[in-house]
Amino acid sequence: MAELRTEEEQLEAIKRWWKENGTSLIAGVVIAAAGVFGWNAWQDYQAGKAEAASMRYQQLLDLTGRDDLGDDARQRADELVGEITDEHGKTLYADLARLLDARLAVDAGDRERARAALEAVIENSERDYLEGLARLRLARLQLAEGSAETALTTLEGIPEALAAQRAEVRGDAQHALGRADRAREAWREALTLADERDQPLYGVQLKLDDLGAEEATL
Repeated sequence: MAELRTEEEQLEAIKRWWKENGTSLIAGVVIAAAGVFGWNAWQDYQAGKAEAASMRYQQLLDLTGRDDLGDDARQRADELVGEITDEHGKTLYADLARLLDARLAVDAGDRERARAALEAVIENSERDYLEGLARLRLARLQLAEGSAETALTTLEGIPEALAAQRAEVRGDAQHALGRADRAREAWREALTLADERDQPLYGVQLKLDDLGAEEATL
């Protein structure tokens, strides 16, 4: 009887504990399960978005890789760029789509659209290298429009990974401003950096040679 009473007392103790704590225990289990489910669902959602962005960008690459981009293809490319940047604005694919859009715009002679696409990368990208690439291309565009001083400002903030290219474009801007000594210095720096980093820059030596020829004729 003593054993039975002990078992009954234990059972009553368990019942009392469950009455006092069972609800909160169940709630804790439910919350934990919901947390796991929610995290997995979020991960699946993010993976799905990344896959959708990747597929659209691949379509954009396939489309724009054609030798002849007709009006229909150009319109579809515009749509894909819009879809990628609107729905996946902070992703790598949005940055790449804008850079590609800028190149297509330059090819089509639409400098205003190209400028807008590059400025969007500069303002919105969270990736220093791609922002720097956009700055380089925007500076070249500004040079083509005769805005050398503006181009020099645009080059500020470009990361060291693009230092050789930055120096080359700075030399181009200085040359456009008639500053031969500064242009020479920048182009020499570009060649030195390119050699140190094994990043060939084609045409810079020719610019230096032409600069020497110009001075010889003065």
